Amino acid sequence: MSISELYTFIGNLTYGAQAVVAFWGTFCVIVVWRRVGQKRFKTEEAQNAFLSEVTQSLAKGDFEGAAARCDGDVRAVPQLALVAILNRQLGFAKVQQLLQDRFQRDIMNDLEQHMTWVHTVIKTAPMLGLFGTVLGMMGAFGKLATAERVNPTDLASDISLALITTAIGLTTAIPMMVCVAGINIRIRRMEELVAAGLNQFLEVFQVAVSSAAKRK
Repeated sequence: MSISELYTFIGNLTYGAQAVVAFWGTFCVIVVWRRVGQKRFKTEEAQNAFLSEVTQSLAKGDFEGAAARCDGDVRAVPQLALVAILNRQLGFAKVQQLLQDRFQRDIMNDLEQHMTWVHTVIKTAPMLGLFGTVLGMMGAFGKLATAERVNPTDLASDISLALITTAIGLTTAIPMMVCVAGINIRIRRMEELVAAGLNQFLEVFQVAVSSAAKRK
């Protein structure tokens, strides 16, 4: 295999690596976007309507009814409310800490893992583009150094490799950066909505647990 063929082979591998990186980054962005949507209520009004039903059951001491209302709902507030109801024997303080731990472990950690991959793609895509640029220029200068007369068309493939890989890297990284900004805003709104919902739930839950303890 000649040096020119080697550069061509490595250049094709670079294109393939860029395609894999772009696909994986896009996949992670879609996953995070959808999971945030799955874990939150679409509006605060919808969340308040759900909490109204649950807290009415709690106010009556009907923990089973409240648990049944939460069971099967994949959104964060119903999941955490169900955890609190099922672990009410631990006491309010421990349940409150448990909810914080579960929210971080079950919801936020999953999102953060995928966001880490997105940040990795943002850093990797331009580096692969730079690698292609260096590779293309090495190929072009290699031909200039080994031939007395070089036809400009012979340099076209190396120069195109240098330019196209750079363009692909930037085309991958720049939209990803915009997506990350949008996702971070979406995650913050979810956290604010979940925090407001849990505070509303815990106020009624604390009273219900205290009342149940007194009845015993």
